[in-house]
Amino acid sequence: MKVFKAILSIVFTVALIWALQTKFGDVPPLGEFLNPSTGFWQNAESKNIIPTEKLELKGLQGKVTIKYDENMVPHIFAENDHDLYYAQGYLTAKARLWQMDIQTRSAAGRLSEVVGPKALELDRYHRRMGMTYGAEHTLQGIMKDPVMSKVINAYSDGVNAYIKQLKPGGYPIEFKLLNYAPEEWKPINSAYLLKLMSETLAGGSNELAMTNVLDKFGAQVTKDLFPDYPTREDPIIPAGTKWNFKPLPIPAPPAAFKAQMLASMKDKEKIEGIGSNNWAVSGSKTASGYPILANDPHLDLTLPSIWYQMQMSAPGVNVYGVTLPGAPCVVIGYNQKVSWGVTNVDADILDWYQVKFKDANRNEYWYNNKWNKVNRKVEVIKILGQKPQTDTVLYTHHGPVVYDNADMAKKGRINVPVGNALRWIAHDESDEFKTFYLLNRASNYTDYREALKYYTAPAQNFIFASADNDIAITPNGKLPLKYKDQGKFIMDGGDPANDWRGWIPFEQNPTVKNPPRGFVSSANQSSTDQTYPYYINWKFEGYERGKRINDRLTAMSKATVDSLRLLQMDDYSIRAQDILPTMVKYLDASKLDDTQLAALDSLKKWDKYCDAKSVGASIFSSWWIKFYNFTWRDNFEDKKTLLYYPTMDRTETLLMKEPNSKWFDNKRTPIVETAADVLSSSFNAAVNQLAKEHGKIGEGWQWGKVKPFEVTHLGHVPGFGSGNFVSGGTGSTVNALIDGHGPSWRMVVQLGPQVKGYGIIPGGQSGNPGSFYYDDMLKTWQDGKLKELLFLQSATETSPRIKKTLTLSK
Repeated sequence: MKVFKAILSIVFTVALIWALQTKFGDVPPLGEFLNPSTGFWQNAESKNIIPTEKLELKGLQGKVTIKYDENMVPHIFAENDHDLYYAQGYLTAKARLWQMDIQTRSAAGRLSEVVGPKALELDRYHRRMGMTYGAEHTLQGIMKDPVMSKVINAYSDGVNAYIKQLKPGGYPIEFKLLNYAPEEWKPINSAYLLKLMSETLAGGSNELAMTNVLDKFGAQVTKDLFPDYPTREDPIIPAGTKWNFKPLPIPAPPAAFKAQMLASMKDKEKIEGIGSNNWAVSGSKTASGYPILANDPHLDLTLPSIWYQMQMSAPGVNVYGVTLPGAPCVVIGYNQKVSWGVTNVDADILDWYQVKFKDANRNEYWYNNKWNKVNRKVEVIKILGQKPQTDTVLYTHHGPVVYDNADMAKKGRINVPVGNALRWIAHDESDEFKTFYLLNRASNYTDYREALKYYTAPAQNFIFASADNDIAITPNGKLPLKYKDQGKFIMDGGDPANDWRGWIPFEQNPTVKNPPRGFVSSANQSSTDQTYPYYINWKFEGYERGKRINDRLTAMSKATVDSLRLLQMDDYSIRAQDILPTMVKYLDASKLDDTQLAALDSLKKWDKYCDAKSVGASIFSSWWIKFYNFTWRDNFEDKKTLLYYPTMDRTETLLMKEPNSKWFDNKRTPIVETAADVLSSSFNAAVNQLAKEHGKIGEGWQWGKVKPFEVTHLGHVPGFGSGNFVSGGTGSTVNALIDGHGPSWRMVVQLGPQVKGYGIIPGGQSGNPGSFYYDDMLKTWQDGKLKELLFLQSATETSPRIKKTLTLSK
């Protein structure tokens, strides 16, 4: 018996040792993870700050002084450009190494190496989209520039200086959870971040769904339901602006496209409300007499935060703002003379071309009346715990054929057409970091315009204000010269007339400086009115946020930083203002039960603000979404075919002007419905659902409780996010908080003799969940407040907000 117990004990011990050293699914080897000297215990950080620290680093050319404030924002003072970007890379890696690594892996199609086969389809998609192809071309552009090549190399050297001094015990906790080690940072990794941003902001596509709509309903219906300009608009460049240039000839559409668009009617993933805001108010409308600039870019909110705050100072530059972890320079910010910000243009810079191959070998494709050679790019995808997979991507002169066959498409993205080549601006050679390098050093409007020349993608509305009392905005990027509606549908890849025919000249990108109204603004709406001679896109974000911003700024006088901060938090619904009276008008109160009557009464009393405690906001939002879906689902909901739903704007116009339209009739019922019928059924359904999910009408129906909101961990690790919290706002209000998406950085800058900046991120500076500085600014962000930003003028300047000084030397 004793021998048996001894053997059993040995077997158990061996099994335990084996288990502690083995990875089970998503669980890391527990022995390593729990090891007191190298495991997760080492990631706990004290709130106490060591006031002074000195480090010697290989590769530095001189001394660098870094001052940390109370939120651990680094203020870098370097003696030369090389050391400035070296220090930026070093400090960013120190705070956000895993974030830098995992985002780069995602863009490069290398997630499977560390998380296994679950990421295989995403990796394959990113490879086949040409992310590596595009990053390589961007790096070529950077390396051709004698200044930016030094910047990107210095930044990379700084990142690697930190990685080289790391020991396993100091690895960020996510490396331990996934059981892998950081690898050397390469300049192309920074280029990958640009491709990831292009995918986020300009990688969506509705051409397959729109082509299916055209095939199903014909040209007449398609043109009616999907107009090229919305009914209501308040464009970024004020309507009536005169264009002081002679436009280039517009390419002629091919005959096949004309025939398609003139055809008689046949017989019988883009998310609304996502975007960003920016505006700049002239000194004529501010209390100080100098411009004020505001920007709040809306992105998927994560912990660690998307942005990393930093001040960067060296001879010729002293700039404060937010940086992208993994990329040099300040992206959004200000210096002593100017401030700038960005929102997404939503330009059509991604098109699909149907490819005709010669035979099953697919070695040649038809283009310009002859067979042309197909190029092949072999992608080897390494997979944790499995053999590598080889994937061969076919390239035409347009770009990669993303999905070769239907089986591939079934596993991948539903909006990618099979057998089509992708033409995407993100594949082209570019040097976007040069734009930010120059903006960081800009001192006037001329410098701003010079900086924009280098920017390619994703196209952005660059807003500007200066101490010289200039304000401006430019929807800017490398915009293809197209015929109208080119890229609205899938195109014939064999016809050269469908190719992009050059570019809109930079000087002819829409822009306005010091308009008479005294402000410039953007909220992702249409760039211009219909007099602009070039085609940018047929669809932009809805006009509601831009309209509300422009209404408020028009009414303002003696504006202050605080009045513009409050505008960033504004949650008044222009959509409800436009359509709620009509919606209520069609309801027959005599047919409503007690709960529905109470809901209708709440709606009638609602002030149209989507604040967290509003019951009316919950009822209106639920009702409108139900009405929209009830209107279109019988015609556009198809399990076999992807169809693009008409826009919110077109739906509103249909309700207001065509209440008896055939589109309100539900084909699945024997009676003929009108807008009144759809409004009634959708109202009842919305109220019944609210009652079922949230009980009796009252506190449980408040918007902040009906609309949960969370800032999740970047890797979706449970417990590393914020948890749900109540919030106001919605996709079509200025404070556009919806589905984990919202203001990733709120900034307001007062220009003048002494510039003052205010800002906040929804999290903290540290990427370590065990740090006090992981989410220490989240509560301030939730409350809609801003922190005054510490903008030091020299390394010797003192401030009670400085909590630590780090000195780096060679």
